[in-house]
Amino acid sequence: MKKRTMLAAIGGALAGLLMLGQACVAADLKIGIMVPTTGSEATAGKDMENAMKLAVSEINDAGGVLGMQIVTITGDDACDPQQATAAASKLVSSDVTAVVGGYCSGATLPTLKIYGDAGIPMVIPAANSTKLITANPGNAFQINSTGFDQVNTAVDLFKKKGVKRLAIIHQGDGYSEDLARLTREKWTGMGNEVVAYEVVNKGEQDQSALVTRIKSKRPDAVFWTAYYADGAMVIKQLRQAGYRKLIAVGDGSNSPKLLEIAGRAAEGVYCFSNPTVEYLPAAKTFADNYRKTFKQNPDAYAALAYDGMKLMADAITRAGTTDKKAIIKALAETRDFQGIAGPISFTDKNTLAKSNFVILVAKGGKWTLYQ
Repeated sequence: MKKRTMLAAIGGALAGLLMLGQACVAADLKIGIMVPTTGSEATAGKDMENAMKLAVSEINDAGGVLGMQIVTITGDDACDPQQATAAASKLVSSDVTAVVGGYCSGATLPTLKIYGDAGIPMVIPAANSTKLITANPGNAFQINSTGFDQVNTAVDLFKKKGVKRLAIIHQGDGYSEDLARLTREKWTGMGNEVVAYEVVNKGEQDQSALVTRIKSKRPDAVFWTAYYADGAMVIKQLRQAGYRKLIAVGDGSNSPKLLEIAGRAAEGVYCFSNPTVEYLPAAKTFADNYRKTFKQNPDAYAALAYDGMKLMADAITRAGTTDKKAIIKALAETRDFQGIAGPISFTDKNTLAKSNFVILVAKGGKWTLYQ
């Protein structure tokens, strides 16, 4: 090879290597978002997606992760187990490095094996059925308190309010049935009565037969353990039928939509809730930016969804690599990660080390902090 030709070849090779290096630096880090963006829980899912995208925007503006810009791919689970399976398979085939998501426990449950088989690290911001704990292959980390924590919060309130005879209503899905069953076990184990234990179909509009059965059992309190859309209808029809005693709902019903649908019937209803931005001083900047970006208020799981994405980025940074096993190890080693919803550390079962549940009560058409 002539000297000039050789120099040109070397120059070309160096340019190629330089371009390759630039490509590596500018490469995308793909993170999957799995939430319901259609169906009855779409409002909550879109809120979580918005919060996660806001977190990604801030991370990228600050230089990204390991020199890479995060791009997100959303899988719509529609709060349905079958669609969740398809959404998870889509994210795996899209070669995501990690996943942040999980709102409905029943939909999140079948995806654990899919992500586990693929070795993909996952942070779950909302879903909290205790079934997720036993089904977890070890790659998923819950930053919402578990069903066990919620049951303890619920029975403490019932006890303080002098409740003896409790009625529980669920919808047979992974989340609401789990919460209902655990509450019944805890409540009866304390020497109290569960006078009604009802399951109703999702989407049922006429709850008159249910209301008649519940009233005939004369409960001191009714605990609705399922989601807000149907919960609002049950509350409305219970009040219309003259039931004036305590009504409480689980965190799946923590939505302003429940108050909108139920109207005045929701006044005085208690809600066991994950931390929401209204009561979090550290979330003020996030809430302001959310409103500015999306022209609406952040909903119940916005703070945890935002924290979930920030935690995943932090874990990848601490791992120093996109190797999935290293990221899972970094997540497991998380100690007091400072999220806007509070510090995050994990138990040896990958659940939140310290419960973050609060109790809300509906006043003047808004959820207010009870304790």
